[in-house]
Amino acid sequence: MKRSKIVELLNSNDFDVEVCVKGWVRTRRGSRNVAFIALNDGSTINNIQIVVDLANFSEEFLKPITTGACICVVGLLKESQGQGQSSEIQASKIEIYGIADPAVYPLQKKGHTLEFLREIAYLRPRTNTFGAVFRLRHHLAFAIHEYFNKLGFFYFHTPIITGSDAEGAGSMFQVTTIDVGNPPLTEDGKIDYSQDFFGHSTNLTVSGQLEGELGAMALGGIYTFGPTFRAENSNTPRHLAEFWMIEPEVAFNDINDNMDLAEDFLKYVISYALENGRDDIEFLNKMYDNELIDRLNFVLDNKFVRLTYTEGIEILEKSGKKFEFPVYWGVDLQSEHERYLVEEHFRRPVILTDYPKDIKAFYMKQNDDGKTVRGMDVLFPKIGEIIGGSEREADYQKLLTRMQEMNMSVDSLWWYLDTRKFGTAPHAGFGLGFERLALFVTGMQNIRDVIPFPRTPKNAEF
Repeated sequence: MKRSKIVELLNSNDFDVEVCVKGWVRTRRGSRNVAFIALNDGSTINNIQIVVDLANFSEEFLKPITTGACICVVGLLKESQGQGQSSEIQASKIEIYGIADPAVYPLQKKGHTLEFLREIAYLRPRTNTFGAVFRLRHHLAFAIHEYFNKLGFFYFHTPIITGSDAEGAGSMFQVTTIDVGNPPLTEDGKIDYSQDFFGHSTNLTVSGQLEGELGAMALGGIYTFGPTFRAENSNTPRHLAEFWMIEPEVAFNDINDNMDLAEDFLKYVISYALENGRDDIEFLNKMYDNELIDRLNFVLDNKFVRLTYTEGIEILEKSGKKFEFPVYWGVDLQSEHERYLVEEHFRRPVILTDYPKDIKAFYMKQNDDGKTVRGMDVLFPKIGEIIGGSEREADYQKLLTRMQEMNMSVDSLWWYLDTRKFGTAPHAGFGLGFERLALFVTGMQNIRDVIPFPRTPKNAEF
């Protein structure tokens, strides 16, 4: 018999028909005459109740059906008489696929901490919390593809293995086939990368932006959505060694077009998550963050404020608020500064523009003042910066000079510079860390809790 998903049955009014469900047992309780099994198959946060008449099933048969066991149930779908559920299944046949010994099953008891669940990441998707988080992660990913596809953007696959550092900041994972215990050496004692697989030093990418720009300069509008990597030895709640990035790049867009796109994009994906993952968001709102839904609606209901970095610094300096990190023109703003602007001063999402060039990446378009660049950061409540982007520098000489000022390897980025020689054009783009978006939409506090298998220092077991 064909399996039905629990989410479909809970939304069905077609009662008194035989159905088949398969899933994992959440709980089992009962009396002398009847047993009740709460079954979940991952399609929804909600369980369906299986009613088991003990006249038809022996206690010996039911004994292995404990929390975590996987079973198949065939029975009649009935309108439920109990509160909090619309339907239930009166079981006529049960098949046990796999048991979960209560003595050793880690999820036998409720109330585990998130820290403990990170230690058993291979099982935590079965909990209500992580089932909700990962379903919302899916909805967000689907919405991202849907949004850009509707606008006529092309999904562009940029390389994961690269010979360049897009940000010029180092901290990259090296990729090599060289025997690290006995590497070939040049005459001056350095590792001879000419004998490596690619013939030179390569790393895992920190961003697909630079290659994405090449796509935009041919296809008009592209977006990347893939894994990126940073080898930073950081154990903060905001850092991962492996994370996913969304990076649109658009030919002929300027900084204002870029801001319009970022605001519209964020509102679209958040709205999609609220509409299609409502049960999961309501669960997380109840269990973890009772301001979550209000905060999501706050973003949807308000037009983002736009102001320059200089204006933002003036507001912070006049605020009278004592910040942990001092505020002055030229400082790289911290989360506390960004959140003050959003949560206390404007009470709306904020887009800051025109940052000092000395604290921004080499590829941002330089303003005429010689001090600032057309960068932009989108700031959200509770999280601070959620998007970073800019209009890109399209002038060959300005780009080259800036790279030289920053002591960057011009030779390794010759191809990027060449795009400014051959049909250069204004263009802009931004980057959104997918896990940071997931943090905002789920209300979780630690970035390790919005990715199935977090990669952090000393942690790559599963």
